Amino acid sequence: MKSDFLIAITQLAAERKLPQQVVLTAIQNALASAYKKDALINANISVRILPNSGEVKVCRLMNVVDAVTDPDKEMTLDAAKRIKRDAKVGEIIEIESTPANAGRIAAQTAKQVVVQRLREAERDIVFEEFAAKEDAVLSCVIQRIEGRNIFVELGRAEALLPPTEQVPTEHYRTGQRMKVYIQEVSRNNKGPQVIVSRAHKNLLKRLFELEVPEITNGLVEIKSIAREPGFRSKVSVAARQDGIDAVGACVGLRGMRIQNIVNEMHGEKVDVVEWNKDPAIYIAKALSPAQVLHVIVNNDDTSSIVVVPDRQLSLAIGKEGQNARLAAKLTGWRIDIKSATQAEEEKIQKPAPPEPVAVIEVEAPAPVRVQPAVQRLVESPRPEPQKEAEPVGISIKGALTKEETWKAPVVPSAPQVRFAEEILGRSNPNAPKGKDKKAPGNPGKVREDDKAKKSGSGKRIRYDVEEIDADEAE
Repeated sequence: MKSDFLIAITQLAAERKLPQQVVLTAIQNALASAYKKDALINANISVRILPNSGEVKVCRLMNVVDAVTDPDKEMTLDAAKRIKRDAKVGEIIEIESTPANAGRIAAQTAKQVVVQRLREAERDIVFEEFAAKEDAVLSCVIQRIEGRNIFVELGRAEALLPPTEQVPTEHYRTGQRMKVYIQEVSRNNKGPQVIVSRAHKNLLKRLFELEVPEITNGLVEIKSIAREPGFRSKVSVAARQDGIDAVGACVGLRGMRIQNIVNEMHGEKVDVVEWNKDPAIYIAKALSPAQVLHVIVNNDDTSSIVVVPDRQLSLAIGKEGQNARLAAKLTGWRIDIKSATQAEEEKIQKPAPPEPVAVIEVEAPAPVRVQPAVQRLVESPRPEPQKEAEPVGISIKGALTKEETWKAPVVPSAPQVRFAEEILGRSNPNAPKGKDKKAPGNPGKVREDDKAKKSGSGKRIRYDVEEIDADEAE
């Protein structure tokens, strides 16, 4: 059964959130300092606490020498051999010298040493813990506000949010919860000092890593970030695997992922653009939401001229040049924005398109029936009527990059249907039917085979055409 002393050490370690061995070592050093001031003055001693029984043993450390100059720390070889038979010169011999009781001064000294050693152990552990979390994002609670400095609580440590790392559009209050970026962890006389930030651009990067699993898994990479804290930020992303929409992954379904980030940034606008290895395309996308007509880049001094429509000039520049400034920080290029009218006055010409890598060639056999899209490329004679069109393949080497093959669809020959009205002509639909007398001014049609026939009275016989079957008409 453990003694009360070991139980007290265990409770102290639990309260201080320290390992039990650290607390035990601190108490041993404290007892050694206490005995040096009381019973064993000017002596080299060591204190041991037995882990099973909790018994304290104090040993004097004596150095074996040929000639003794300090009796409190040295002893001769003959005296050492009486304690240890195989003792040699230069060896340290331990002699148990546990005092019966310690005085009041020794007890106070032990208490002070214990408190100091435990505080130092806590500082070391806190420093190691937060040094490993540097460049990370943690949740905190504002503990107090002193002037322009804000002190936040990070679990076991207290961190400082200086004015330079605060966002000018945010309002802080005591007890407010928020996420901060661990910018720096250092040591000082009062313990580890942790500096946190709300204005650092890596705060936005870590929030994207928390909200977007594709970035955490490495499928989507954040190429660059440009941020003006509290107002607007631009983030360029690129997919590392084919078939992944980098911008869509960051935005999320119905914008849920990007909305969570914007809420954590207290309404700061975040633009996500797709990175491109072509600087002209990259610059045009970085200036979104403005529309760009064309971009002229100069690789020698990493400068570019961007031409936008006249009505898009103010949108491309942004409020107080914010959009253009963020685009320049994001891409790393110097951007000069001009309207179409200015570009025309300064005779800034649109860069010529690249020459085609292939020539469109069309190979068409005898007369075929082609679709309208191919009709513009191929001028083929009108085909003769056929009962059934044979499928013919046309190889069009074009589209500048690939070869496409088009096959004419099979069109079955439709039966020729002839109606009686086409043969005999159309009758008046309002004319009376049968043997009734015809309406004036609207005579019926005469059959072709009865034109020459006449009645006995010498008059022609007329017939009303009501309906003739198609087979009978043929």
